[in-house]
Amino acid sequence: MTQLRERPDFISLEPRSSRARRIFAFPNPVNEYAARVTAGIVVVLALATLLTGQGWGLVLIAGGFILRVLFGPRISPAALLSTKVITPRLGKVNLVAGPPKRFAQGIGAVLSTAAAVLYLTGVPVAAWALTAVLIIAASLEAFVGLCIGCVVFGRLQRAGVIPEDVCEACNNISLRRR
Repeated sequence: MTQLRERPDFISLEPRSSRARRIFAFPNPVNEYAARVTAGIVVVLALATLLTGQGWGLVLIAGGFILRVLFGPRISPAALLSTKVITPRLGKVNLVAGPPKRFAQGIGAVLSTAAAVLYLTGVPVAAWALTAVLIIAASLEAFVGLCIGCVVFGRLQRAGVIPEDVCEACNNISLRRR
């Protein structure tokens, strides 16, 4: 054990809080088109799950949302597909604030996790109802560019529930890039 500590490549001078912040980082800003493509992938997965009645798909969808909330697009298969493969081929970039997108991913995580739990505990009708809500919200993001979670984030920030310093660009229109 002492041999490992003596090796320079095992020594980190970075504080633990900085390492944790880096591990759990979410990009800011975010390419809106990558977020929309990811939402489109969620729509396809959720529709396939709903139409086939395969509840295990809800677990996969929930897992993807949880990975995106915790780690951003670095680990989620859907986000990696959208950010590394599909969106670069589109050649479109529109940078938007990251915190509202992360908040929206959190709402998706709650909805999809609740749907998975409901399905697994024998309440499939409620699970499919939540899946339908998820499909509607993700479709609005993917096809219309309306992020419901981002709208809720903005309203909560204006109401003082979310502190202004969480998203400076959300408060100051001059910081938004188009």
